[in-house]
Amino acid sequence: MDQESIVYGCIKDIPDTTNYAERMRINREAMLSLPKAEEWPFICQEMFSIPENNALNNYQTEVMHFGASYKAVEHEWDQWIAQFESLLSKMYWVSATVHLETELSGTHTFTWKTHGNCHIPGADQVQVKCEWSHEGSLIF
Repeated sequence: MDQESIVYGCIKDIPDTTNYAERMRINREAMLSLPKAEEWPFICQEMFSIPENNALNNYQTEVMHFGASYKAVEHEWDQWIAQFESLLSKMYWVSATVHLETELSGTHTFTWKTHGNCHIPGADQVQVKCEWSHEGSLIF
């Protein structure tokens, strides 16, 4: 049986009222610029719940969630992370969280946070914190 990996999480932005629509537009365009799933990228449009243009459906925080199932993606995790960080570099956000669930090495949580109030597209102000936990036992 193949080893399945599940990746899911969210990108959060807390836009101020003066540029809310512009931030949403830029974030939406960044996600829509991702390749389609049939091109077999690690990160693709279909894995994101892309918000509608100018939809004001949230209380304060814009939450852009995503998820996908892979065949043992942990063996190519550096490439996945590189593509995700490339997407983040094009977006406005205050934090991002990725959960990686693997059959053999448990669950990993990766968190990106900004140094200031928010990440501005193109700015280099990203830091990552990796937390590891293992739930359950190995089955042979």
